Amino acid sequence: MKTGFIHSIESMGLVDGPGIRTVVFMQGCYLRCKYCHNPDTWEMRSGSAREVTAKSLFSRISRFRPYFGKDGGVTFSGGEPLLQREFLIEMLSMCRSGGINTCLDTSGCGNGSYKEILSLTDLVLLDIKHYTEEGYRDITGRSKDEADRFIQAVQEMNTPLWIRHVVVPGITDSDGHLAGLESYLKTLKNIRRVELLPYHVLGVSKYRSMGIPYPLDGVPPMDASKLEEWNARLNRECCIPC
Repeated sequence: MKTGFIHSIESMGLVDGPGIRTVVFMQGCYLRCKYCHNPDTWEMRSGSAREVTAKSLFSRISRFRPYFGKDGGVTFSGGEPLLQREFLIEMLSMCRSGGINTCLDTSGCGNGSYKEILSLTDLVLLDIKHYTEEGYRDITGRSKDEADRFIQAVQEMNTPLWIRHVVVPGITDSDGHLAGLESYLKTLKNIRRVELLPYHVLGVSKYRSMGIPYPLDGVPPMDASKLEEWNARLNRECCIPC
């Protein structure tokens, strides 16, 4: 029985996939996104992490099954769940055997071996950090090569996709940038939804408490109303009919 490190569990998630979902926030991430609001999930074995067995976690998830209905289920988020590959596979397998719908909320940055994970995943919520190498490096501090490998695996497996993209004032909020995102998304198949997420500053206090400089200090939150037209356009132009 595999063990894994988790940060926290949300029992009644409403925005991390279809229906009512249990959201498991897994520990560990090697990206350092400028707008990350969970720096306490970066290190695999930190003070905020708890080590759990797959059996005990599945037992806890199963208690919420009456709330799932036909559309809900469990979403594995993070941090970056792909970094705990063997534990994630065991959890996904148990959920598949138990008839629980699974979503993977990910930036696509794990170890380069994804097809077994995707074969057990009903939906991928993919966080597109940026569609160019230069922009991706600026936001995350890493190359986008690993994310590209994950996206290729998703395409080969034909796994349904929800796309997410954080819109930051002065960085990813221009019409030119969003038009480029549209062109990129049109190269991908099986997109069911696109969500432009307005940048917020809710995680700034965590940086202060951890003694970490906040990379976007002084950048104001994004006005969500300014994204309505682009949200509608991207869902119209880039998604397959439901």
